Amino acid sequence: MNLKTTVLALRRRLLSLAGSLSFLAPLLLRVTLASVFIQTGWGKLNDLEQVTGYFTRLGIPAPALNAAVAASTEFFGGILLLVGLGTRLVSLPMAFTMVVAILTAKRENLDGLTTLFGFEEWSYLVMFLTVALIGPGGFSLDGLLARRLPAASAEAELPRPLPRPVAG
Repeated sequence: MNLKTTVLALRRRLLSLAGSLSFLAPLLLRVTLASVFIQTGWGKLNDLEQVTGYFTRLGIPAPALNAAVAASTEFFGGILLLVGLGTRLVSLPMAFTMVVAILTAKRENLDGLTTLFGFEEWSYLVMFLTVALIGPGGFSLDGLLARRLPAASAEAELPRPLPRPVAG
C-alpha cells in the first residue's frame, strides 16, 4: 500500500469516528450551558430583591418583573437545556438575556469587537445561537421524541406551500 492510500484510509477512519461521535457536540454545549444557568437562575430566584436592585441601577424598565423573568428564564431554561426538551425554542430567550446583559451590564466596558468577543456573555450568546441552529442532538428528549414520533405526523404539521396561480 502506498502513502496516498494509507493517508486516505486513515482519513476515512477518522471521519467515520468523528461522525459516530458527533452527538457529543450539542450534548456538551447543552450540559455546559445548563450547568451555568441552572445555578445562576437559582441564585437569582432566591435573591430577587438584590437582582431587582441591580436591574434598577442598570436602568432596566420594570426591574422587579424583569428580574423574575430573567431568573426564571435562566433556571427553567437551563433545566430544559440539560434534558434537551424544547431546546431550539428555549435557546432563543436565553440568547436574548445575554444580549440584554451586554447592552446593560457590560455596555460601559464595551469599546470594540475585541472587547465584545472577550465577554463571557458573548460566548454564551454564541453557544445559545449554535444550539438553536444545530438542535439538541440525538442524546436529548427532543431527539428521543423525534425518533418515537412517526414521520407522517411531523410532515402533517409542516405548512403547505401556496398553490401557484394558473395562467389563463
